[in-house]
Amino acid sequence: MFRNLTLAAVAIAGLIGAAIWMNAGPRATAGLADLGVANAQEAADVDTSGIIDMFIGNPDAEVTVIEYASFTCPHCRSFHETTYKQLKTDYIDTGKIKFVMREVYFDRYGLWAGMLARCGGQDRYFGFVDALFANQADWLATRDPAGIADDLRKLGLTAGLTADEINACLSDSDKAQAMVALYQENAEADGIRSTPSFVINGENYSNMSFEQFKGILDEALGS
Repeated sequence: MFRNLTLAAVAIAGLIGAAIWMNAGPRATAGLADLGVANAQEAADVDTSGIIDMFIGNPDAEVTVIEYASFTCPHCRSFHETTYKQLKTDYIDTGKIKFVMREVYFDRYGLWAGMLARCGGQDRYFGFVDALFANQADWLATRDPAGIADDLRKLGLTAGLTADEINACLSDSDKAQAMVALYQENAEADGIRSTPSFVINGENYSNMSFEQFKGILDEALGS
């Protein structure tokens, strides 16, 4: 079973917590009301222009693959540890496709992880993605907000960020609400209902094996 995404259940009004605990102690987590986003209508009014699509591969490729994934989703972790590695070798690194990752926020922890991943900018983003999935069981192990926050900080330090950089990224409430609003907008527009899900040149696909990906991509590439 893939992780189901029911938009009504993860609407802006109900998605709890952005990572602004830095301003109020390690156990303080903020709800969306604290971010100034009380409902989906208000989310539509949030300025999302500063949140860019994170991609790897050839920006001018004829084929674009968009992945919708949550950093707390075990099926997404499995995809990145298996199929994605083959895609990267055969299609991304060779410049055949542009691969975009769009984060899905089932919970506060996925949002925190997304904010951390974006700390290093476009060039370092996918390195953070790899680290977050590879260490998913470890940083989620405590199931406690303060413990998870601390483990994410440690992961950021290991990846080369400074404590000040991490604190600045994870205390940016404006960026958090923009990320949530853009996630909601994109997921609704693309009809995303589970993770991982994929949009390949405008067509929706559920999770699949590398062999299935290869067939679809080779056909799209005319090879």
